[in-house]
Amino acid sequence: MAVIHSTSLHPTKLELLTSWLPSRPWYRGGTAEAKLTKSGGFRLDDPRGEVGIEFIVVTDASGPDPTTYLVPLTYRGAPLDGAEHALVGTMEHGVLGRRWTYDGCHDPVLLARLAALIEGRAQAQDQNVGDAPDREVVASHTGDGAVPTDFVTTDDQDGTRLTTPHGTSLRLHRVLRPAPDGPFPPSQEVTGQVTGSWQLQDGTRARGVFAVLHTGPESSL
Repeated sequence: MAVIHSTSLHPTKLELLTSWLPSRPWYRGGTAEAKLTKSGGFRLDDPRGEVGIEFIVVTDASGPDPTTYLVPLTYRGAPLDGAEHALVGTMEHGVLGRRWTYDGCHDPVLLARLAALIEGRAQAQDQNVGDAPDREVVASHTGDGAVPTDFVTTDDQDGTRLTTPHGTSLRLHRVLRPAPDGPFPPSQEVTGQVTGSWQLQDGTRARGVFAVLHTGPESSL
């Protein structure tokens, strides 16, 4: 179980993301500085208790229309070897000291726990309260066998695509869009997904797809 500390962060997560998000190919903003607010998210526990894992949802109001993004992050007490390209930045934590913050799609610990979430072996946790499940995050898995974790990560204009040598694809929906009311439609090629909720600027809640596990061609994602 992750321990959530009530303490200071310098810079804050939103300050880190304000400079990092515009560098992503899936960022929809213009040339103005991002104006971010926190809109939701959830955590996953690292069984070894070494890596903080958070899927943070932020809304950018810098453009004519607010855009909401899903940003998986990991927090480490030392640099992750070979992941310099995925470093979002460093923060000074009031209790834990310096923390290296990474784009979690490049962190093997996050990928393993995301696979466990899809399989039903892990439970999404509340962002702000320790040992409190987040019941708004729903994962499903209809495929046979374990979800692979030997992904190669690629960012494009549509989001983040993780692929394995065996053809399995996991698509992270970086730009979140509310889904129509009712159950999400099944697909013969979709073998797993994660859905969740976030807060809109008017205070209402929206629900949509965070991640999709796929065994067919990428065009179906």
